[in-house]
Amino acid sequence: MKSSNKIDDLIEIGKIVGAHGINGAVKVYSYAESAACFTAHGELTVIDSRGRRQHCRALWAKPYKNIVRLALENVNSRDAAELLAGCRIFIPKKCLPPLEDGSFYWADLIGMAVYGTDGVHLGQVVGIIETGANDVYVVQPPPDHPAKEILVPAIGSVVLDIDVARQRMRVELPDGLIEAADR
Repeated sequence: MKSSNKIDDLIEIGKIVGAHGINGAVKVYSYAESAACFTAHGELTVIDSRGRRQHCRALWAKPYKNIVRLALENVNSRDAAELLAGCRIFIPKKCLPPLEDGSFYWADLIGMAVYGTDGVHLGQVVGIIETGANDVYVVQPPPDHPAKEILVPAIGSVVLDIDVARQRMRVELPDGLIEAADR
């Protein structure tokens, strides 16, 4: 399951998981579809676990297995790269390419309130699972709800409308979906 984080007008695109080699490159667990996302916009914002920010310029990014190898300007040794482990990498939201109508960035969906067709609040989107056929929205119900989580298939017959500006999603859940999620 992937989740997405927003800070101000920044979008998280990855997390540094370690150093690669001796020249300062880092290994990044990427949330982006392409390694080009790390180099296409010039500056990246790197935020450590204490919330300290630093602006970096990516020199190159190369996909490798399930990570991206990334070289950052002024990170020239393995020791310097190891100090960045655990840091999160962000780009400005305005740098994201425009989407087709009816498509959404995951960051716009995480935190969105979900309502049934009857107006009942079902919870909040806390994550998204890629299944290959379609995404599945992981919805955390309110505390008084019997289900621990609700898995909502991201298909047109279930997700009736999404209002990013109002942070609301309206769904028509198939019969038995909530009971199945509670097991």
